Amino acid sequence: MPEQDSGKVALITGASRGIGYGIAEALLARGDRVCITGRNEDALKEAVEALGADRVIGVAGKAHDEAHQAAAVERTMEAFGRVDFLVNNAGTNPVFGPMADLDLDVARKVFETNVVSALGFAQQTWRAWQRDNGGAIVNIASVAGVSASPFIGAYGMSKAAMVNLSVQLAHEFAPKVRVNSIAPAVVKTKFAAALYEGREEEAAAAYPLGRLGVPSDIGGAAAFLTSDQSDWVTGQTLVVDGGIFLNAGVG
Repeated sequence: MPEQDSGKVALITGASRGIGYGIAEALLARGDRVCITGRNEDALKEAVEALGADRVIGVAGKAHDEAHQAAAVERTMEAFGRVDFLVNNAGTNPVFGPMADLDLDVARKVFETNVVSALGFAQQTWRAWQRDNGGAIVNIASVAGVSASPFIGAYGMSKAAMVNLSVQLAHEFAPKVRVNSIAPAVVKTKFAAALYEGREEEAAAAYPLGRLGVPSDIGGAAAFLTSDQSDWVTGQTLVVDGGIFLNAGVG
């Protein structure tokens, strides 16, 4: 339990497990109250109970569904009376392969879930609370969005769009609301398992810091970007990558 209630409230999408869950843990630890969303109602209920039902609510639904976006914000306002922070973490990556063979319907689905939904949630929180009261938005992007990402190109494109969405919103929502993004490298979650499962030691060896990321690494970054310590930071992308980009250097 936190030592005291911060008085602040966060809405975190895609948070029944993985990175979103890790962010919820970090914000709860400093005293925030939290609404988490996810597609699977049972998994969401389990997450709420594990995190602490006295300080957490869950709203099940698909991130790209506008009715779900509205319901999540409305429920947060009803339960807690405010929504200071939005963390857009919900995402999908249903395809693995070269861009030349990418099904365009799949590309549309990726953008709808990863980008358009984030804009929708941002619009909802802006209208419900942040426009008049301020706050912060954090969009979870990826190193795939700031570099070539072989075989996950659609995902990389969508995360590049998330980075630009953060810049656009940071410009429009200033000075009331700060908007930033986080670009993680591989974090040990079920979502990213295909990138390291069965070869974790080999995958980790490529990282100068000698390990893959864990959800709390991103939780700490999100806590910073929604704190007073980052009050003069907006429109930025914080790369949290264990140093993997250093390997692009010469030598």
